[in-house]
This record gives sequence, structure tokens and C-alpha cells, in this order.
Amino acid sequence: MKRFRRQFFLGTFALIVATLMALWLHAKFSHVLPDYAFLTGWVLFAAMLVLTFFNARKKLPFLPLGKAETWLQIHIYLGFFIVVLFLIHLDFRTPHGWFEITLAWLFALVSTSGVVGLFFSRTLPRRLATRGGEVIFEKIPALRHVLKSEAENLALGTDAKSPIIAEFYTKRLAPFFTGPRNSWLHIVESRRPLNALVAELDDLHRFANDAEREKIDKLAALVRQKDGLDYHRALQLALKLWLFVHIPLTYGLLVFTALHIVLVFGFSGGAR
Repeated sequence: MKRFRRQFFLGTFALIVATLMALWLHAKFSHVLPDYAFLTGWVLFAAMLVLTFFNARKKLPFLPLGKAETWLQIHIYLGFFIVVLFLIHLDFRTPHGWFEITLAWLFALVSTSGVVGLFFSRTLPRRLATRGGEVIFEKIPALRHVLKSEAENLALGTDAKSPIIAEFYTKRLAPFFTGPRNSWLHIVESRRPLNALVAELDDLHRFANDAEREKIDKLAALVRQKDGLDYHRALQLALKLWLFVHIPLTYGLLVFTALHIVLVFGFSGGAR
């Protein structure tokens, strides 16, 4: 925790200092230096390449390129700073033309997905650790099938003789155990569907005998386990899908930026 606070303090301090310095330099030299837009454009492009290199660093852990944690910190705070560089490059004006507007939207989507990814990576693993320990994502369907079989055997098996439980299982529990449920509600940490289903099971106690109440309690325990699997699946899937959004958008932005450079130099003759 101390290391995280230290990293946060140093990173935030460096970000503030760099932002103030960049804004001061912009105010001082934007109308003085010739080809100022070319200079800010190249600085912005270089910063984007550094950010993209983080993904390559993760795929090449065996190379002596520094610690992955260090690169992550650079990626986070440079990612915030690059927004400032982008606004400076635009001279804080609205872009014109379909290509520039598309490029700006791509940049906004990459930046937004980066912030979402930072939030996910800082909160979801911690939440997962509080719900049943580690669960391997690829094994979740098999574990869900085991729970479904146990619940089905309790409610509809050869020794099951309760029409109340059988009817409730068919109407309410069978769809619940068949596949993942309430993914979005799990992401926002809502337990309303689980609480409602458990409350319905509790209501069955009024119409059940002692043997049936024991089965109902076992079914409630299986429902909670299944809900825990759905919770892990939803959060782990969010972490995985975020990468499938952020990384393609990043490379798309790089391609559009490279094309933008070609067009600028092609139509203006480059910096003089």
C-alpha cells in the first residue's frame, strides 16, 4: 500500500509539473516558432509510440527492457499527459474536416477506453479476491455444469418427491443454472437478483416439511455458488474484453495518425 501511494504521489506530481510546463511553453512559443504545429505533432506521435510500446513490452518479458511495473506507471501517467499534448497540438480548437474529426474521435475513444481500463485494473481484481478466491476463467463452464447437475438432482432426481421444489426449480432455477446471468449487474456490484431468488427460496419454507426445507437450504447454497461463478465470469470477461477494445483502437489510431502525417507533408511540403 505504501508503494502504491508513493507511486501515485510521484506520478501525479510529475503529471502536474509536466502539464504546467507544457501549457507555459505553448503560451510562450505557439505564435513565435515557425512550423509549431509540426513540432507538437511529432512530439505527440512520439508519445503515442511510447504508449504503444507498453503492449510490446508485455509480450517480450525476457528482454532487458526494465520492469513491467515501471512501464505500467509510465503508460498510465503519459497516457494522461498525452491528452494535454493532443489539445496543445489542436491549439485548443475544434478540428475541421471529416478526417481530422475522425482522428479526434479515435483519440477520444482510445483515451476513454484507457481510463476505463485503469479503473477496471485497479478495482476488479480486488473485488474478485473477496468473492470465493481465485477461479480460472476457462473452468467456469464446467464448474457451472456441476452445480446445475447437483441442483437438478436435488429437485428432480429419483429420490426427489417434492412437487413444490420441482415446480420452483423448473420455473425459476433451471434458467438460472443453465448459463451466466446478470453480468452487467455483477459489474456494478448489484446483488438484487441473487437476494430476490434467495428470498423466493426462503418463502418456500412456509409450505415445506423438514425434509423439503433441508433440500431448499441446499438449493440456496448452490444458487449462491452459481452466483459467485457468474460474478467471476462477468468481472474477468470485462477485463478481457477491455483489451480487445483498447488495443485495436490504439493501433487504428496509429494508422490514422501515420496517414495524417503523410497527408500533411504531402499537401504542405513538410516543415520548412
